[in-house]
Amino acid sequence: MRLPEDPDLPPQIYLAPLIDVIFALLTFFIMSTLFLTRSQGLPVALPKAVTAESQKVSQVVITITPNGELALDKKPMNISTLPAAVREILGRNPKAVVVINADEKVPHGQVITVMDRLRSIPNIRLAIATRQP
Repeated sequence: MRLPEDPDLPPQIYLAPLIDVIFALLTFFIMSTLFLTRSQGLPVALPKAVTAESQKVSQVVITITPNGELALDKKPMNISTLPAAVREILGRNPKAVVVINADEKVPHGQVITVMDRLRSIPNIRLAIATRQP
């Protein structure tokens, strides 16, 4: 039994599926980049500092919103319960840096009050978040 020969067609690359895959990969990488660059904590306008440096170790973020509300790692917190909650977190990770993420409109006295309460914790490492101009 003899089978009919197929006509010899040159190999082809179909571009439509290739373009679909490229756009899917591009969308994935754009979305993942957006999620990686998002700042921890609640949205606040950080003050500028020319000498600002990035912190590479694990962080505990305390956010002070413009209306004076406190949040510890995005959870609302009271100033009286803040030291105990931070002490508990630092008990699990003693090398963590406590970053105060205060809005630039927050009165200086309120930031000092938070720092004063946190200094009662032994071996605490405090930092204030800023943004580079």
